Parts: sequence; C-alpha cells; structure tokens
Amino acid sequence: MKPQVKKETAKKTGVSFSYAFPAKVEEIIDRTGTRGEAIQVRCKVLEGRDANKILRRNVMGPVRLGDILMLRETEIEARKLTQGRR
Repeated sequence: MKPQVKKETAKKTGVSFSYAFPAKVEEIIDRTGTRGEAIQVRCKVLEGRDANKILRRNVMGPVRLGDILMLRETEIEARKLTQGRR
C-alpha cells in the first residue's frame, strides 16, 4: 500500500504585486518637500534593463546608506535640489 500524499491547493486571495527593480542607496543628498518629509537619495539599479544606472530619487520614510529600494520604474529621475535654502 502506497502512502497518501496530500495535494495542497493555492488559494486565490486577489492580491497581486507589480514587478519592481532593486536599487541600492549610494548617497543621501538632503531632505526635500515643503515640510522636509521626503529624503532625496542617489541609488544604483541592480537588475533589469537599466542595471548599474545611478538615479536620483525621492524616498518617503527612514532610509540609510546600503538600503535596498524596490523601484517600479527606472526611467524617471527626481529633479536636483536647488541650493537656495535659507
């Protein structure tokens, strides 16, 4: 008699994720936004069509050097910060 093997069925929960490309934070530039709520960073794309490309991005929330960001797109870059701060 053969041992019975249970077949597991995957439940569909309706959750779907979009594909994202990993990018490593290389430099933290400065805080931006009207209240300083975003941080502008330079990051290096690790995979995908734009691999090894260095981008400037605005990040919400805490971020440190060496963190990995998951970018949905790698074509658009954030504007440079102006030096007219008081």
